[in-house]
Amino acid sequence: MWAELLPVGRSASSGGYRRFAWNSADAECRAWFEQQARDRGLAYELDRNGNQWAWLGDPHGAGAVVTGSHLDSVPDGGAFDGPLGVVSSFAALDELRSREAEFSKPLAIVNFGDEEGARFGVACIGSRLTAGVLSQEQAYALRDADGVRLPDAMERAGQDPTAIGADADRLARIGAFVELHVEQGRYLGEDQPVGVASAIWPHGRWRFDFHGEANHAGTTRIEDRRDPMLTYANTVLSARKKAKLAGALATFGKVAVEPNGTNAIASLVRGWLDSRAADEATLTALVEEIRLAAHERGERDGVKVELTRESYTPVVDFDGPLRDRLAARLGGVPVLPTGAGHDAGILASAIPTAMLFVRNPSGVSHSPAERAELADCLAGVAALADVLEDLACQPS
Repeated sequence: MWAELLPVGRSASSGGYRRFAWNSADAECRAWFEQQARDRGLAYELDRNGNQWAWLGDPHGAGAVVTGSHLDSVPDGGAFDGPLGVVSSFAALDELRSREAEFSKPLAIVNFGDEEGARFGVACIGSRLTAGVLSQEQAYALRDADGVRLPDAMERAGQDPTAIGADADRLARIGAFVELHVEQGRYLGEDQPVGVASAIWPHGRWRFDFHGEANHAGTTRIEDRRDPMLTYANTVLSARKKAKLAGALATFGKVAVEPNGTNAIASLVRGWLDSRAADEATLTALVEEIRLAAHERGERDGVKVELTRESYTPVVDFDGPLRDRLAARLGGVPVLPTGAGHDAGILASAIPTAMLFVRNPSGVSHSPAERAELADCLAGVAALADVLEDLACQPS
């Protein structure tokens, strides 16, 4: 399975992946998922929000146990973030069948669409729509860098965009969702291939618009310039400093410039801030400090600054009894928080959710250098199989 997925959406120049929502690479990944389901005799289903499901047992039965993750990527992302969870889910089912496990509850494997938000700027669109966190109206307003609307992209890919929205009936049939994911960071030790998540830090994305005045780079005096690039650059440095002081994280990883000419002073710079902290009060205070710093510098540069919050996820404490049950079943593995967002975090407000982490020896993620050792991946499959057996194969 892993070998089949590796070449899909991979850039020959960077070695990273460009599997974005509703593009050709995404379509190949979706076809792969459907084939894996059919090869195992599972009931395949595409839901109203473009999420893929593979069912063992009655899809309409109560108390279903669900596992899975996502197959899309960030720009030039790594091979493991998302796909490891989906591949491991199919492998865990294979393992349970080899054990001749008898299922007492429906089991499903899911591929949530557009988890990374690389194309339309909002993370976890598939699970957000399902949970009702993102409305149809909000989804319809999303556009990619080329101005393509989300519903138009879905329609071109063969998905009916008129049906998207909250799917409360589906969630009501799910008793537990367990997502396996490669660790993003380096907190599991050398003798700890698998861990259990305790919580997800609150996090969000904010867009800063720096409005200046376009002008000639070779003739405009320094004192006559209203250069938004200066305000943007100062804001980036300020964000880093303030995040360090707060014990939090702040990253400007995406920028768009107009008119984007080498010999032109920019008229507009848009910068996207990703910020995360251990608690919501710290995160709120940090973003406000960054906003104030941007406005203060903007006044000096003659630049108008506007701030728009594009997405926000509050702190997620995973279901306590489910988390403890997983940790106990796996023999007291480490239980640790994470600063990375996941579909499991979005669904946590509606259904019991939990996460397993597979050790990442380098701690590098969202990069072509992202990796996990084969032995650790196999340990993750075994752990997931044990957990699913405990949850789905017990007498009713």
